[in-house]
Amino acid sequence: MPTAGAAPPDAFTLQDLSAALLIGSLVLVVAVAAVRVSLRSGLPSLLVYLAIGLALGESGLGIRYDSQELTQVLGYAALVLILIEGGVTTQWSGIKRSVGPAAVLATVGVAVSVLVVGVVAHVVLGWSWEISFLIGAVVASTDAAAVFSVLRRVPLPRRISGMLEAESGFNDAPVVLLVTALAAQIAPGGEPEPWWHLLLVAGLELAGGTVVGLVVGWLGARLMRVVATSSSALFAIGVLAVAVLAYAAADTVHTSGFIACYLAALVLGNVHLPHRPSVVGFATAIGWLAQIGLFVLLGLLASPSGFAQQALPALVVGAAVLLLARPLSVVVSCTPFRMSWRTQAFLSWAGLRGAVPVVLATVPVTAGTPGVEWMFDLVFVLVVVFTLIQAPTLPFVARRLHVDASHHRVDLAVEATPLTDLGAELLEIDVGPDSRIGGVRVFELRLPRGANVALVVRDGGSFVPRDSDVLRHGDQLLVVTPAAVREEAERRLYLVSRGGRLAEWSDG
Repeated sequence: MPTAGAAPPDAFTLQDLSAALLIGSLVLVVAVAAVRVSLRSGLPSLLVYLAIGLALGESGLGIRYDSQELTQVLGYAALVLILIEGGVTTQWSGIKRSVGPAAVLATVGVAVSVLVVGVVAHVVLGWSWEISFLIGAVVASTDAAAVFSVLRRVPLPRRISGMLEAESGFNDAPVVLLVTALAAQIAPGGEPEPWWHLLLVAGLELAGGTVVGLVVGWLGARLMRVVATSSSALFAIGVLAVAVLAYAAADTVHTSGFIACYLAALVLGNVHLPHRPSVVGFATAIGWLAQIGLFVLLGLLASPSGFAQQALPALVVGAAVLLLARPLSVVVSCTPFRMSWRTQAFLSWAGLRGAVPVVLATVPVTAGTPGVEWMFDLVFVLVVVFTLIQAPTLPFVARRLHVDASHHRVDLAVEATPLTDLGAELLEIDVGPDSRIGGVRVFELRLPRGANVALVVRDGGSFVPRDSDVLRHGDQLLVVTPAAVREEAERRLYLVSRGGRLAEWSDG
């Protein structure tokens, strides 16, 4: 019996706090350093974070962690933050042409993918129809964190990058609803529902979540304008809190919280709120922290001893996803929008899986579905193997299909009060080897009034260009543009990149 004033045996003490902070800070330092490895290797950093979790787990340093219930809860929380980052940092101008096909791919495409994978799993692996369709639903979602990580280094035309961004933001919601419903049906005491009923309920929940997200985002933006203070850091916290509120409000009324938080964040990120650089920087930092924590946690939960047994089924299911389900879902979803076969082929290869399927693999266990403990190991192996196959080859595939952009535009999140007061924005332009900006003089860019090339970085040095200076391949341009003509400046740069100095103002 503990003495008076003594902590219970299982209490979290100051010594435990020191140990937790020591391990946690070391993990974060290694994770930050791993980003450079990721950039050089072409692999998403998620693989490094998963490896850190495995190294800390039972087969490594011996930290014991086996709670799938806690993993699901923390995983959902991390996915909310990752989706909010995606929404806040996504420019509507970059995805508006892609929203239609992305929404179809995230709904109809998901249904096609689940059907194809379910049939292959039943026929080839001999699983029951219920388990086959459940595993098809679990692996149906592309992962926002993996997609955003790859888009940072693969120069793509706006329509393709916008398509991938929007799809990864949209498809988590229908997949979560589908996995939850299928797992509940085959759990003890569950009653099978007809397929049309599942689709109807999912459609209503998605529609409800969409309404909640747009309303909360719009009202939140108006409120944040009113209460805006000079503290950009405090303002950024408020903006993210509004997006989290959208998730909580939607989930409370039994609609899709994931689509609600993404759409609310998308609205907040595109209504020209003050302190945008701080909001974007804070959202990005929180998104990275959520990714690191989630992937390390999933690595901790994984048991390497079960990987070998699930390797063959994982390869079969993964091949079905990559070679059959994903291409067919892209064809069905994108052909009505008259996308070229090259674009469809690239979208088929770019459907990266990541944390979402691994988190969803915990849902059947927490729902009480019997005999599905193996599913987590299978999905873990599938994600790792096919990320190793797809991610490093994406730049090569883009080049071979001729869908890569000849130059790459990157937003700069710079906190500069004079720029904010003037309504100005900064763009960084990388002039690629195929861009026809190379050889063009600065004045021949014919940027809109007020937009200027402020700096050119070349061969390790930099200079302020004159109008007559000739731009070269490999240059990095810093363009300062008023917010009102940002889209016009971007459109002009894309036109010159494709058509050279004689390119006309219109897209035709």
